[in-house]
Amino acid sequence: MKLLLVGDVMLGRTLNEVLQERPPAAPWGDTLPLFCQADWRLCNLECVIADRGEPWSATPKTFHFRSDAKNVFVLLAAAINAVSLANNHTLDFGCDAMLEMLKTLDGAGIQRAGAGADVPEACRPVLANVNDHTVGLLAFTDNQPEWEATEWQAGVRYVPIDLGDDRAVALLQAIRATKGEADFLIVSAHWGPNWGYRPQPHHVPFAHALIDAGADVVFGHSCHVFQGIEIYRGRPILYSTGNFVDDYAVDPVERNDESCIFLLELQEASLRCLRLYPTVIRDYQARLASSHEAEAIRRKLQGLCEEFQTPTRWHPQQRYLEVCTEPS
Repeated sequence: MKLLLVGDVMLGRTLNEVLQERPPAAPWGDTLPLFCQADWRLCNLECVIADRGEPWSATPKTFHFRSDAKNVFVLLAAAINAVSLANNHTLDFGCDAMLEMLKTLDGAGIQRAGAGADVPEACRPVLANVNDHTVGLLAFTDNQPEWEATEWQAGVRYVPIDLGDDRAVALLQAIRATKGEADFLIVSAHWGPNWGYRPQPHHVPFAHALIDAGADVVFGHSCHVFQGIEIYRGRPILYSTGNFVDDYAVDPVERNDESCIFLLELQEASLRCLRLYPTVIRDYQARLASSHEAEAIRRKLQGLCEEFQTPTRWHPQQRYLEVCTEPS
């Protein structure tokens, strides 16, 4: 069984305009053959897909990302099976737009976690049957506390990165409960500030607690660049998977146009292999990195993984970095 994860997918602004002229498969560039290799595919959807709504104005916010409702076909073009909606753009155009998106995703058969019409829905896990095994997904964010879903208010699953907070305690309880139903459990974390190749110090014990509670992989994103991978108790912590496709200006130092496709290969619901295929964003498309681009990404990734004492192996012909998840 192969599971594919990519970080932020943002289809708004200029990308939304480009999609008026290009086919739905265009944003995925030449990466689609890798998507086809997987049995199940997940991304963080970093925009609202809707036709209605007005820009959020109840609290200060600089960026508002919305893509036309028809662009759900972009997700379908890559056979995306599930999305994380617990992030700082799901309510960029208010509750009406978010609720429209939920219906659109449901109608397209794309499962979702991390947002809903109320707190029970926002906290509800995804449970997917994949090759006769159950893959689970829980999603949370520590961004936009004003968007926290309540018993009466639509929103996202907001959890401060504080193990003493009641919402963190509830998240750990949810992980334990969901692991009872899932053979393999992914916890999606849209956390921390923008930028930085290293996780916030308090993210590390929090991620460990997620694994201790039953997560099989922590799927992090938010800071726009990839970070090193830690193997904790045999399970990978992807502190940040970076930006997969968007229209953002590129920082020449932090290079937010560089990322990876994260391909997890499982045997009987146990992780056997984690491969990272370097990617870049060019002309509003995700593309597999060239030899030169892949080498630059490889150097950075291996160095960041070494800081966690995570062994890796580069395969130059196939251009992927293998992360060793078992003791050598």
